[in-house]
Amino acid sequence: MTTSTSPAIDLSGDYVLDVAHTQLGFVARHAMVTKVRGRFREFEGNAHLDAAHPERSTASVVIEARSIDTGNADRDAHLRSNDFLDMEHHPQITFHSTAVEKIDDKHYKMTGDLTIKGTTCPITVDFVFTGVAVDPFGNVRAGFEGSCTLNRKDWGVAWNAPLEAGGLLVSDKVNLEIEVSAIKQQPTS
Repeated sequence: MTTSTSPAIDLSGDYVLDVAHTQLGFVARHAMVTKVRGRFREFEGNAHLDAAHPERSTASVVIEARSIDTGNADRDAHLRSNDFLDMEHHPQITFHSTAVEKIDDKHYKMTGDLTIKGTTCPITVDFVFTGVAVDPFGNVRAGFEGSCTLNRKDWGVAWNAPLEAGGLLVSDKVNLEIEVSAIKQQPTS
């Protein structure tokens, strides 16, 4: 968090996710032969970044489970059902950071509690700091790209179907792919 595209910009401060320029995506193997990609379209999040002491940085995200989008209406309806996200009983997916570790000037590890379908488990996301800049509207923006792999069964998301040739329809492992554009909030006086 100490590297920026402009050394005059102070990265430290409070931020909100720019939903229009942030993507919370995932990839899972389907039928053992291809990958299905999806993302969540409705979410909100905030972060506090401390450039001098990255370990003091924090982040929280709330995702609306109903906003899952894989580009296929039938599949999305199945993912919203009790077989997967059970959005009727668990309408939100949440993440709250518990620790941040600086690896070098561009690489960080953020550990936190991810809650899906009422079950909370820790995850660690590897993040790359992609820069900070002032946009044409005067907003200070910070960018990050993150990824991690999780086992969906850890959250009770265990539905599957056997394939005739062996194997299962949906992989247990899901890769999270995160692209963040966060806008620094101006202090209120």
